[in-house]
Amino acid sequence: MGLISLLLSDPAAFVILSVLLLYSVIFHELAHGWVAYKMGDATAKWLGRLTLNPIKHLDLIGTLMLLFVGFGWAKPVPINLENIPAENRRKGLIFVSAAGITANIVFAFIALLLYRLISPDQSGMIAQILILLARINIILAAFNLIPIPPLDGSKIVMGFAPESVNRVLNQIEPFGFFIVLGLLLLGALNPVINVLQYFILAVISVFLPG
Repeated sequence: MGLISLLLSDPAAFVILSVLLLYSVIFHELAHGWVAYKMGDATAKWLGRLTLNPIKHLDLIGTLMLLFVGFGWAKPVPINLENIPAENRRKGLIFVSAAGITANIVFAFIALLLYRLISPDQSGMIAQILILLARINIILAAFNLIPIPPLDGSKIVMGFAPESVNRVLNQIEPFGFFIVLGLLLLGALNPVINVLQYFILAVISVFLPG
C-alpha cells in the first residue's frame, strides 16, 4: 500500500506516518550537522540547525514530495569542512556525508524491529505505518548513496578518491541536480537504487531477531 492509498483508506495512519517521515528527513540533515559539529565544524549549531524544530529544517517542495510521492528532502544543513582540522578533513567528509544515510538506515531498522517484535496484523494500521516507514527510509538511504553530486554518495567517494577525481566531481556538482533528475525521469537510476535497497535491507536483516 502506498502513501496515497493510506491517505484514502486511513487518514489517521497517514497523519502518523507523515510525522514520522518528516522526522526521517529532519534526522538525516540533523545527523550531518551533529557529526560535523563533533568533528570541529559548528556552522550548523551557529545557524540554529542542530534542533528538532521542523520549521528550521523543512523544505516546502521536498515535504510535499515526501508526503505525496514517497520521496523528498529537507533543507541541507550548512557544513564548512574548512573548520575541521586539516588532518581530519577527508575523514570528516566521509563521516559527515555518511551520517544522513546512517540515520535513514537506523530509522528503517527500528521500524522493522518494531514490526518483528509487535507482530501486528499485516492489514492493521500499525503494520502499514511500520512497513511504509521502513521502505521509504531504505529508499532515501539508497538514493543518497548514489555517487553523483550533490548526493551524499559522491561526498563519500570524494573522501577516498584522489584530487583528480574530486575536481571532476566538483565540476559536475552545479549541474548534479539536473543530471540526477534526468536520470530518474529516464529510469536509468532504478536498477542502481534497487540494488542498493536490497543491499541495505540485507544488512538490516542481519541485526533483526529471527
